[in-house]
Amino acid sequence: MAEMFVNVKQAEQYASARPDYPKELFEFIASKTPLHDLAWDIGTGSGQAALSLAGIYNNVIATDSSLKQLQFAPKLPNIRYEQTPPAMSAAEIEERLTPESTVDLVTIAQALHWFDLPNLYDQLRWVLKKPNGVVAAWCYTLPRVNDSVDQVLDRFYGESGPYWDLARKLVEDEYRGIDFPFEPVDEGTNETGPFRFVSEKVMNLEEFLTYLKSWSAYQTAKDKGVELLVDRVVEEFKRAWASDDGDGGSGNATKVVKYPLFLRIGKVKHM
Repeated sequence: MAEMFVNVKQAEQYASARPDYPKELFEFIASKTPLHDLAWDIGTGSGQAALSLAGIYNNVIATDSSLKQLQFAPKLPNIRYEQTPPAMSAAEIEERLTPESTVDLVTIAQALHWFDLPNLYDQLRWVLKKPNGVVAAWCYTLPRVNDSVDQVLDRFYGESGPYWDLARKLVEDEYRGIDFPFEPVDEGTNETGPFRFVSEKVMNLEEFLTYLKSWSAYQTAKDKGVELLVDRVVEEFKRAWASDDGDGGSGNATKVVKYPLFLRIGKVKHM
C-alpha cells in the first residue's frame, strides 16, 4: 500500500496528472453487472474511476487509506468517500460501508498490486452480491508518446527501477501473473483477462513531467535524497518533446499521451 501514503504535494500531482479512464472501459464493465445499484471503488485515490462509475451506478462508495488524496476527489451527490484502512473485517465493512451481499461491482484501479490479496478477496466475497457480483481490477503500464519521447522515457524508467516497490513487477506483467481467483463473467469461457484498453490524455511537457513526479518511485527516491529528474534528464525530455512540436522547443505544444490499460474481470464463485 506504499503508493497510497502520499504527501499533499504528491496528492495534488496525482489528481492533476494521472490519466482518466476511457468510456469504453466502464461500458464494458457495466455490461457484465445485471444491476447498477451500488459500486465500490477501492483505492480510489483522487476519484478518477469513481467519477465515471457515478454516471452509471445509482450509488458509489469510494474508499482510500489516504485522506490527502480524497481531498482532491470530485464531489457528486451519489459518491460517498470514506477513509478506510487497507484491511477490514466483515463487521467493519458492514458498520462503515454496506451490509453483506449488497454490492454489484467492485473496482480497483491501478491499486490491486498494493493489497494483501487473500484478505482483500475475503472482503470482496463477503460484500458482493451472489452470484452476479463482479470484480474489475486494472492497471496501466508505461505511457507512449512518440519514438523520441518514448526512448527518453524508457531510459528514465530504467534509472528509476531501484526505487519501485517489488509489486510494480505485477504491473509490468500487465496483471497476467496476479492472483485473481474469480470466475469468468461470460458463460462458456475461461477468460478473466487481461483485456486491453487505451487511456489517452492530452498533455504539454510540464504536465508530463508532473505525471512522472507523481510516481511512487520518484517520491521514494526523493525521500532518500535522490532527484531522478535532474537537469540532464529534463533537457533530454525537452529535446525529445520539441523534436516534432513546431513551437520552437518551448515544450508548450500538447501531445496525446497513450496509456496501455489492462483489465482483469470476474465474478464471485458460486457457493
